[in-house]
Amino acid sequence: GGVGFTQYATATYTDNILDEFTYYGMDYIKDKYGVDWKNPSPKDRVKPTQEVVNDITTEVALNAMEQYEQYPTMMEDHFGGSQRAGVIAAACGLSTSIATGNSNAGLNGWYLSMLLHKDGWSRLGFFGYDLQDQCGSANSLSIEPDRGLMGELRGPNYPNYAM
Repeated sequence: GGVGFTQYATATYTDNILDEFTYYGMDYIKDKYGVDWKNPSPKDRVKPTQEVVNDITTEVALNAMEQYEQYPTMMEDHFGGSQRAGVIAAACGLSTSIATGNSNAGLNGWYLSMLLHKDGWSRLGFFGYDLQDQCGSANSLSIEPDRGLMGELRGPNYPNYAM
């Protein structure tokens, strides 16, 4: 499955939490890399290396996981891990792609956050609800960026959305 359905449903009712995690990422890239996300400039872009993806994604993902653990009702509200995985991944992908100006770096941030989430909590969901979140780095490249189009957020089971 791809990540489309999770983001379709999640973004509507996790807005403030997704915003909070993303703003944390924006503050991090401004403090560490000098990226002024409010006034974007090509001169502020960070070179999209694996080290940069690892750094930004790890910081944002661990902060988000700590927030979920600090506020258990937030963890319960984001059903089964699937929404948690999507919210954390979106914040990581946004933070990474905004810092680098590179959509592929953002995709790799998205997928790295899934690995960090699974490593930290042993699973992304339960009863098959994590199907759409089983996305991996091997799927971060598709033919679309080669055509000059937007990168695609999809996993190995695409197009089997969990609907």
